[in-house]
Amino acid sequence: MGKKIKTLAIVQARSGSKRFPKKILKKIGNKSILEILLRRLKRSKEIDKIVLATTNKEEDRVLKKITNKLNLEIFFGDDKDVLSRFYHIAKKFNPDQIVRITGDCPLIDPKIVDKVISLYKKNNVDYCSNVYPPTFPDGLDVEVFSLKTLKKIWNNNKTEFDKEHVTNAIIKSDIFSKINYQSKTDYSHLRLTVDEREDYLVIRDIFKYFKNDIYFNFNDLKLNLKKLKKTFKKNAMHKRNEGSKISKGQKLWQKAKKIIPGGNMFFSKNPDNFLPNHWPSYYNKAKGSHIWSIDKKKYLDMSLMSVGTNILGYANTKINNQVFKAIKNGNMSTLNCHEEVLLAEKMLAINPWADMVKFARTGGEANSIAVRIARATSGKDKIAICGYHGWHDWYLAANLKKKDSLNEHLLPGLNPLGVPKGLKNTIFTFNYNNFEQLKRIVNENKDLAAIKLEPQRNELPKNDFLKKVRKLATDKKIILIIDECTSGFRETLGGLHQKFNIKPDIAIYGKAIANGFPLTAIVGKREIMESAKNTFISSTFWSDRIGPVAALETLKLMEQIKSWKIITETGKTIKKRWKEIANNNGIKIDVSGISALPNYTFINRDNLIYKTFITQEMLKKGILASQSIYVSVAHSQKNLDKYFNELNSIFSIIKKTENNEKKIDDLLNGPIVNSSFKRLNKNIKIT
Repeated sequence: MGKKIKTLAIVQARSGSKRFPKKILKKIGNKSILEILLRRLKRSKEIDKIVLATTNKEEDRVLKKITNKLNLEIFFGDDKDVLSRFYHIAKKFNPDQIVRITGDCPLIDPKIVDKVISLYKKNNVDYCSNVYPPTFPDGLDVEVFSLKTLKKIWNNNKTEFDKEHVTNAIIKSDIFSKINYQSKTDYSHLRLTVDEREDYLVIRDIFKYFKNDIYFNFNDLKLNLKKLKKTFKKNAMHKRNEGSKISKGQKLWQKAKKIIPGGNMFFSKNPDNFLPNHWPSYYNKAKGSHIWSIDKKKYLDMSLMSVGTNILGYANTKINNQVFKAIKNGNMSTLNCHEEVLLAEKMLAINPWADMVKFARTGGEANSIAVRIARATSGKDKIAICGYHGWHDWYLAANLKKKDSLNEHLLPGLNPLGVPKGLKNTIFTFNYNNFEQLKRIVNENKDLAAIKLEPQRNELPKNDFLKKVRKLATDKKIILIIDECTSGFRETLGGLHQKFNIKPDIAIYGKAIANGFPLTAIVGKREIMESAKNTFISSTFWSDRIGPVAALETLKLMEQIKSWKIITETGKTIKKRWKEIANNNGIKIDVSGISALPNYTFINRDNLIYKTFITQEMLKKGILASQSIYVSVAHSQKNLDKYFNELNSIFSIIKKTENNEKKIDDLLNGPIVNSSFKRLNKNIKIT
């Protein structure tokens, strides 16, 4: 029999890190991070044996080369269950105590390791570490516990989190005795671990400073902290154990921000617009009014409903079935899909004032097509706009002349970087319901091709605003374009211009027209639309079949159930109940927006803080919520009751903060949310 192993060190490591792939194999000089860690750990005087615990994935077989080189044992186990790896290793060697070390900590200090082990032995506890609370840098973490303690957590019910984070069940439980080894000076703000690329750069520079001597200790490092101050700034943005504290969705979002400009494809779905560091970010499934995140959590969507695209609910079975048939029969071919003709007829039936239709796939495209057609028809270049109309050059050109031109229409301080400077003075903005402002633009610019606006924003048209705009456009022979991308199909089977009895020259539809499938429509009068033949407007995927097929079924279902009436009534109920819970809690709010797209704002300087808090607390209850709702027919009475019950309790807490019984800042678990689109949030003047 060999010598009894009293102290067993288990180093957990894998090469397949999502945030920083193969981090443990990154080289410092001529040695990998993992090899350096193991060489340093071998200098411990208290450890009898070191075993590397890795996964049974093929990619981790390469780690055996390192353990063979250092004459250490390696164990291959379940890739998702780190706890099981620890248990089976410990069961094999039967040690008195186990030391847990993570493989991404190349500066592990054997002297600190020995002190933690000694403290554990001296005090006869179940668990000893130097991390609860942390006073040493992240990356010098040492945990010691008995085999008996490990068996206890192994035999109890284990969550997915417990399986990944071995000692979590010990830390959160009151049944285990614990003690902590602390530094006299708090260095917990420093990062000596490697979770992110920035961490690797810091570690690399530290070793370079010590001339690649891999055996310097923490005391040596402390003596040189001032000289290494700039080095530590490289990873200062990352927080201790952030990887274990955030969801899979947030982990993926942090990665996305590094490899995708802006992090995602659509600004309105940017997680930082909802709840920085906590928003679920990514989904696996959506059905009806619910979404399942990649963390397998189910949420009631009382928020965007995919930014208004799903009036008939997520994954509508009848629409999906038609789409599945289209896919089975071939989505694209050399010939055209006949469904686009049927859809064009349908759109003209909905808009009897119009004669022709052109289809695209996105709202930005549709708006740009409408502008191109207006310019081609009129032979003029300038456009007067009110509201949000997409991301293209022609629109952002408004900020070339004055950087705040779009502040009331899109976002404050939007930089028109990349927009040709030659487009300056081609776009002029006016505010909704400000007819005199529009009149001045028209009078000062005789070469105006079009007036372009959303039919309604937060407020109703006043003093016959829309009728005056229509008459002005007619009198001055200016093309009137009404953008119904957002407002379409929410109060009528068609657009809000029908409600206000206004006949535009061009109307644009998007979002809800195909219930989540990409399609937009530009509908207009013949003499204007035919100009599209005289310029070049074309795109390969405008000819796909899925969009028209989905739209035909969507419009059919909308007519059958009169969806616009359902969501309008639901929206009215939402507005009423917002006001009720606000009044009951003595809180002042402003409620606005069309009924099917209602929103509210706190009449308080802390509006954004309250908005953040509401989203934070609602998320805990399994509800995606902010201050606006794209209403869907899938929003049942049961959904509303759940939403308002939870919201009422949050409003009561907000009231306590206004009464100085609580501090709202103390209630937040992260940063305050960004401000959002101006067109969905009325500016409330605080006096």
